[in-house]
Amino acid sequence: MKIVLPGGTGNVGRLLEREWTAAGHQVVVLSRRPGLGEVRWDGRTPGEWVEAVDGCDVVVNLAGRSVNCRYTEVNLRSMMDSRVQSTRVVGEAIAGAARPPKVWLQMSTATIYAHRFDAGNDEATGLIGGGEPGVPGYWAYSVDIAKAWERTQQEADTPHTRKVALRTAMVMSPGRGGAFDLMLRLARLGLGGPVAGGGQYMSWIHGDDLVRSLDFLIDRDDLDGPVNLSSPDPVPYRDFFRAIRTARGIPVGLPATRWMAELGAFAVRSDTELLLKSRRVLPGRLLEAGFDFHHPHWPEAAADLVRRIRSA
Repeated sequence: MKIVLPGGTGNVGRLLEREWTAAGHQVVVLSRRPGLGEVRWDGRTPGEWVEAVDGCDVVVNLAGRSVNCRYTEVNLRSMMDSRVQSTRVVGEAIAGAARPPKVWLQMSTATIYAHRFDAGNDEATGLIGGGEPGVPGYWAYSVDIAKAWERTQQEADTPHTRKVALRTAMVMSPGRGGAFDLMLRLARLGLGGPVAGGGQYMSWIHGDDLVRSLDFLIDRDDLDGPVNLSSPDPVPYRDFFRAIRTARGIPVGLPATRWMAELGAFAVRSDTELLLKSRRVLPGRLLEAGFDFHHPHWPEAAADLVRRIRSA
């Protein structure tokens, strides 16, 4: 297959490029700062890159400003604009293609679901967030970003291309700069204990299962619309970090209040929403369709990731 990856230079993009290239597929990465073999695009306007889309088999749009940053007003606006603009122009390229791809997988986020502890959020019964009482106001803006992201794909006029919105949990892979790297750094700083009680749920997916789930979605012509990419076993924060400490041999994780979490997040140039929002997401549609997770449980997945980091 020929697979086009707009915004494919991040942690997830490199993972997909590496695995799909090894599997024998032709992978074309679109980048604002293209390296060798990559194609230039700006994420806003058509250009020569549309030739890569015309005649390809699959588009997987990963473009958007990283969420691993401080959630300032400027950064939040950049997150919104980069996602909506890139999705719109990808839709325009597909609509104008003489030979459009058979499927367009569009990155989205599990953050679209409500902050909750009582039940899991699957695609059929999950609660969309934005109106929860007692949470920071900018959390609602994060949900607005996710809604606008998906709505832009839905509105694209691409009748010959199946569209899937990938409501993705935190992708756990051993590479530098990813979510697991951030969590491991927090644990090494001694912040691997419960934060604000530690009952908030962490939803995640192992990088191997991410690649396998995308292969599954590409092959399944009967699946479109929102699909949760998350393991079937979200765990409370306290258990999530306990598994990381155990796998890495870190004996102690100090408990932290909210303000202490703010200091830790500032130290690693991130934001506390990634730690404090309870994301209890379940992959309902994948499980119903028969997808088999290779890494369904977090303690085993964390141990596998640490082993890979050490061997590397």
